[in-house]
Amino acid sequence: MSDIFGNYEIPKEKKELAVYYRYHGCNCCQAVLFAFSDKLNLSGEQLKQMGAAFGLGMGGMEGTCGALCAAEMLLGLKQFQQGKPVRSTAQKMHQYFTEKSGASICKDLKGIETGTMLCSCDDCVRNAVESAEKYIFN
Repeated sequence: MSDIFGNYEIPKEKKELAVYYRYHGCNCCQAVLFAFSDKLNLSGEQLKQMGAAFGLGMGGMEGTCGALCAAEMLLGLKQFQQGKPVRSTAQKMHQYFTEKSGASICKDLKGIETGTMLCSCDDCVRNAVESAEKYIFN
């Protein structure tokens, strides 16, 4: 299966699918949400709306990485609706992402103040998907 331009194979692995979406009209948050669209009862338009404000992290790089925000949104969408507590799982997901990525704040990840990038956007997206797979969709 190829994209609308007929140039790319659409990846099957969720973390690579999320990166694919990132290069095809989604910000980091939307890309992670879209990768799990098969597990959600939401339309693509709803997912796009949910993640729209999280491109460049919360607050335009000042806050939490948008990809991590998406993973946490997925947690709420799946576990909270099932009546399961989310706080401890959210903490584990945050810790997992931070250990893999080097930070959780977008400007720190991109090295805006230090000049040293800790993690690319593509890898942040991959790490957020891995976190969701490990703690939510296992």
